[in-house]
Amino acid sequence: MVIIIGAGPIGLATGIELKKRSIPFLIIERGCLVQSLYNYPINMSFFSTSDKLEIGGIPFISHGFKPTRSEALEYYRRAVQYYDLPIHLYEAVQEVNGNDGVFIVTTNKAEYHASKIVIATGFYGTPNRMGIPGENLSKVQHYYKEAHPYVSQKVLVVGAGNSGVDVALECFRSGAEVSMAIRYSQVKPTVKYWVKPDIENRIEKKEITAYFNSEVIEIRDNEVDLNTPNGPITIQNDFVFAMTGYRPNYALLDQLGIEYSADEACIPVYDEQNLETNRKGIYVAGVVCAGKKTSTLFIENSRVHAEQIATHIMHSME
Repeated sequence: MVIIIGAGPIGLATGIELKKRSIPFLIIERGCLVQSLYNYPINMSFFSTSDKLEIGGIPFISHGFKPTRSEALEYYRRAVQYYDLPIHLYEAVQEVNGNDGVFIVTTNKAEYHASKIVIATGFYGTPNRMGIPGENLSKVQHYYKEAHPYVSQKVLVVGAGNSGVDVALECFRSGAEVSMAIRYSQVKPTVKYWVKPDIENRIEKKEITAYFNSEVIEIRDNEVDLNTPNGPITIQNDFVFAMTGYRPNYALLDQLGIEYSADEACIPVYDEQNLETNRKGIYVAGVVCAGKKTSTLFIENSRVHAEQIATHIMHSME
């Protein structure tokens, strides 16, 4: 049996390819089905068109040019049902022992024996931490759903990438008093071209307060301390959105004995032809393959991993 860790789109796609080859498998997911997509903002639309999100040959028809979060959730639910994929949700892998062909996978609920393991855990489940006092307060959030709860509240958004800009604009338009702490001298150049002028105009008109070249140094119940070019300042605050990006689950990769590059990208070591890692019998699939370079791999350009892995596993069993 093959154990697939992660029930995101690429984990599901890998399961589908294994099923097509009559290879037994089980998908184990520590959260809900396609947890990363579930954590997206409620009103989010994808950059990609629906056809680029398809798996298993199942057509993805959306009402608009770009599919929405809710449409994607429904699509992947239907894919699971159509292929009758075996999935254990809300079950976390804690330990993997053994070697190629005879792995023992221990979770918080059971123990499984596997011949191969596929890591398809993505990166969206592990936020980059700021490492500052007060980051663990309940007012600090690394995921954003919708703006309504923050009406008339003082909101600080940390970061000025796509996620940070979207949060700042939505909260502003819903009646929040919005500030932004930005480490650089400008909004990131990679922000969506149709959104970038909007946030820049709001900042120029002082409808949103931007602290450029600044960092958050402490968070308290009603205040936040910032280190700015003009020295430390304290601002009144009700909620903090730390949109500081995400990273793969390196704790799991370390536990599995997966090596990764020594540079700041920390890209897992794997064979580009079959996605097998330095630990024989263990594969990586999907955006986890990009390490911290999270803007290089998406659903649309990593779907091919599923077929590469399934083909290699099938040949190894011959």
